[in-house]
Amino acid sequence: MPIATPEVYNEMLDRAKAGKFAYPAINVTSSQTLHAALRGLAEAESDGIIQISTGGAEFLGGQYSKDMVTGAVALAEFAHIVAEKYPVTVALHTDHCPKDKLDGYVRPLLKISQDRVAAGRDPLFQSHMWDGSAETLDDNLAIAKELLAEAVKAHIILEMEITPTGGEEDGVSHEINESLYTTVDDAFRTVDAVGLGEHGRYLLAASFGNVHGVYKPGNVVLRPGILKELQDAVGQKAGKSNPFDFVFHGGSGSTQEEIDEALENGVVKMNIDTDLQYAFTRPVAGHMFANYDGVLKVDGEVGNKKAYDPRVWGKAAEAGMAARVVVAAENLRSTGRKLK
Repeated sequence: MPIATPEVYNEMLDRAKAGKFAYPAINVTSSQTLHAALRGLAEAESDGIIQISTGGAEFLGGQYSKDMVTGAVALAEFAHIVAEKYPVTVALHTDHCPKDKLDGYVRPLLKISQDRVAAGRDPLFQSHMWDGSAETLDDNLAIAKELLAEAVKAHIILEMEITPTGGEEDGVSHEINESLYTTVDDAFRTVDAVGLGEHGRYLLAASFGNVHGVYKPGNVVLRPGILKELQDAVGQKAGKSNPFDFVFHGGSGSTQEEIDEALENGVVKMNIDTDLQYAFTRPVAGHMFANYDGVLKVDGEVGNKKAYDPRVWGKAAEAGMAARVVVAAENLRSTGRKLK
């Protein structure tokens, strides 16, 4: 069962929550990075989540039309076929989608999965993300409530970001300041709007100082203990232990201690993107520098086809990214914990 059914995806998340581990959520932008992600998960014997951002989907749609829905659907359909060759289970997810892109991305994808479910099939994706962090919390949650109802019809889980993550991703940016820390009041308002699963399951990207992209130690102050405060406060009021399924965004540069604390406090999914981009590109750069007179037709020469053949440097890129996925699985304690 390479691509998780809705039932299996729920089981995956439940296992992570109970076992205090998280799934690497790997951003992909091509068939090659998809294979690298699947290979890394297989080598780690870890299940995982494959995700496509709006920018990734636009890239996948081709630079002629840059159609996000076409790009996302095409890679998802491809994943349904090639994932069968890998001995792990993965869920397909769409990453950050702000308000101005909902009508061109998440809403059409939800409709596609609703139609598939109505025809007796599984949804194309297993979860979608609504990023309302640039909106007021009231507006954010109003849209989240509407999207959650549509997701339920498609047997899909909604991920939502209720407060900002710093840095920039696909054109959405936030300053690094005190707004990057979700409050207990924010959590209470979230539950008032969308419940705690009775209206549909959701993943919650709460902020504890997270920043997208690359940053040096000391530039960002992560406070994973905030997640425990939110779990305890809402759990006490609702009479339910650890009610939230948290997502860790902006994890590049995090220490193992910070990751461990986040896992202990209910994180079941951690986004991995920036580090994997570098791991994919670095072997390509190394190949080009080492074989510059082969990949370039220098001084009127013809170059070396064995050096500039995309399959040659592409294999190195896949291996580099796959190796970094293995490290991510180790950091998140998901190594060796695939579904049997």
